[in-house]
Amino acid sequence: LTNAPHPFHLACSSVLQTCVHRVSDCRVCTKSPFLSRIITTMLKFALVCCVLACAGLAVGQEIPPYIKQCRRSDPALPDCLKESLQHLRPYLSSGIPEIKLPSVEPFVMDQLSLQLTGGPQGYRINLKNMEVFGASNFTVRSIKLADGSKPFETRLTIPRLTIHAKYTSSGVLIIIPASGSGDFDAVFEGVTADVKGLVSTNEKPTGMHLRVEKLDLNLSIKKPRLSVSKIFNNNRILTEATNLFLKENGHEVLRALQPQLQKKLSTEFTGIANQLLDNVPIHFFIVD
Repeated sequence: LTNAPHPFHLACSSVLQTCVHRVSDCRVCTKSPFLSRIITTMLKFALVCCVLACAGLAVGQEIPPYIKQCRRSDPALPDCLKESLQHLRPYLSSGIPEIKLPSVEPFVMDQLSLQLTGGPQGYRINLKNMEVFGASNFTVRSIKLADGSKPFETRLTIPRLTIHAKYTSSGVLIIIPASGSGDFDAVFEGVTADVKGLVSTNEKPTGMHLRVEKLDLNLSIKKPRLSVSKIFNNNRILTEATNLFLKENGHEVLRALQPQLQKKLSTEFTGIANQLLDNVPIHFFIVD
């Protein structure tokens, strides 16, 4: 339980006190001893129900194991919040069934499309059924709380992200017609994610909750490696030509891919964050 009194605890205390007073009042105000005993018994039963209800509430208000609580008065609050985010990593990896939060390993996205060369026969690829591995293996480098209208900010580093997807292409690549389909693989090493977001608060029966209203994500990737396989009916020449293009133009392809990738990741991460925040009140994260 949190050290600060929760509104539900105060409400339970009030109800219990009312029940006690009612039991006491009925003994002095009821003239019939028989009726007095009946009313007293009923009120005692109600008192027991109040106690059980409040006990059940207290159990429901236990801090879940995936939350590491911080104190607002802690001079090292930013460090505590960094540790709190780090504490979430294994739970994000495995998922949290009690709040219907699925595992982020793999992190699934629907599709991305990008034009890699210009002209009417420009080379275009579409990626579908994308699976991203490694998103939960992050390290929190810095964190800054939201202040009024200013967003919260955090920087994460991820040593390695791996992407598997189904691939279709159209157009001409290096004077070779390159329409086909197959498998796409990407390895991004040395990933830095700078995250900024705006949050709002809303009151629920469990207390005050945060909600992410807007999330901006900027990725910096030191070393991208892209490749395709099982394409063009396993045509060796076309496969090698495509992989040569991806190898020599990896950073250019990444720049074309990055805006859509960042936008989709921002949307998905917002959903994950709000699934957690909708189920966990603020006083579980930070107590006064």
